[in-house]
Amino acid sequence: MNLSFATPLRHPNRWWRRHLRLRTTLSSELSGAVGDLGTFIPIVLTLTLVSHLDLSTTLIFTSLYNISTGLLFGVPMPVQPMKSIAAVAVSELPHLTTAQIATAGATTAATLLILGATGLMSFFYRFIPLPVVRGVQLSQGLSFAFSAIKYIRYDQDFVSSKSTTPRSWLGLDGLILAISALLFLVLTTGSGGDNHTIDENDNNSLTGSQRRVSKRLRFLSAIPSALIVFFVGLVLCFIRDPSIINDFKFGPSRIQLLKITWEDWKTGFLRGAIPQIPLSILNSVIAVCKLSIDLFPDNELSATKVSVSVGIMNLVGCWFGAMPVCHGAGGLAGQYRFGSRSGASVVFLGIGKLVIGLVFGNSFVRILNQFPIGILGVLLLFAGIELAMASKDMNTKEQSFVMLVCAAVSLTGSSAALGFGCGILLHLLLKLRSMDCSCFGFSRCSSKSSASDVESTLIPSD
Repeated sequence: MNLSFATPLRHPNRWWRRHLRLRTTLSSELSGAVGDLGTFIPIVLTLTLVSHLDLSTTLIFTSLYNISTGLLFGVPMPVQPMKSIAAVAVSELPHLTTAQIATAGATTAATLLILGATGLMSFFYRFIPLPVVRGVQLSQGLSFAFSAIKYIRYDQDFVSSKSTTPRSWLGLDGLILAISALLFLVLTTGSGGDNHTIDENDNNSLTGSQRRVSKRLRFLSAIPSALIVFFVGLVLCFIRDPSIINDFKFGPSRIQLLKITWEDWKTGFLRGAIPQIPLSILNSVIAVCKLSIDLFPDNELSATKVSVSVGIMNLVGCWFGAMPVCHGAGGLAGQYRFGSRSGASVVFLGIGKLVIGLVFGNSFVRILNQFPIGILGVLLLFAGIELAMASKDMNTKEQSFVMLVCAAVSLTGSSAALGFGCGILLHLLLKLRSMDCSCFGFSRCSSKSSASDVESTLIPSD
């Protein structure tokens, strides 16, 4: 079966240059590169402290994933932790071991690889109603936003996955620091739209006041705001604990195959993979592909290609103890929100991770442990809101109804799969209600909804 990987190889000197071509300024691409770290850093740090994840191995493998996906997709395709596996690993007793985390990621990846290679993923993507997908995106975005507010307002104990005492106003990780970062990002990035291009359509028709506003917006949008906020956080790490420098051990850890038993496979699949697989299908493939159409209409992603990508990444890295990863819609929204527009952005991120993994290795966990959590919360807040705003295109009351019910069930039930199932059932019931039947039997029925109305609720084929 054609997995859509052969096409770029016909012109090896063209496709990678096109995918790495900057679509905006270099500063914007660099700023967007750190837009998904609000989810990446807390989960990696937690798994490292609780489950003894090898940070050096994870940084090296995820860096290679970032570089590969940037070259392959040509959009800022994120590489994010598998959140359900991470949640089970650190919140349920007994904690999952590194081998069990790896088997959970590998079995999830094998499932997605099979669905992608057989074409089933494209089938799901083509026929799942759009309001249901929007409901999943809305619930995931709001979930990120709720977590972000907790990061900003309360001190966090990632080992126990709980918020502790209210955060103080002053200090190197206080509320004033987080609020200052929030205001700075709002000032420089606004609502996230590309409104600084106001003068590109008809420059001659603009008044003097409009030209001044447009010039100011272009200046503000050129500031790599997220990158500045992230580097401020790194500097504060060393100010909060100067002894970090003395604990540096340069060089990566030794990469080796994990010793995995049959019991590890059983535990990893039952406790980790089963709750992760529905989330990966919905958020890591279907929601990502739909969001990419919204953000990059000229570069539609193939559900088959994305699904196979997740499968290959984890079937390579998990054997060596790298953290299970996927392509999250929240990460894509966060990187886009702060300026990413091309594959070059995640390539830059991958190079940065590779350098850190090779130079600092596992000692880098000391820096992450001192990173201001309030700043991570601010980055995560913008990513969550950007993802939730994808639901703004629900134009009818029926579409909004399905989307909101799906989102509400997903949030209160803490399960995207449960919300998805309720959304599908509700969508089918509403379509059945609109059918005009001549009698109560199974006689000939005609739908009042036209074919175009039905098509408008379905995701376009890839």
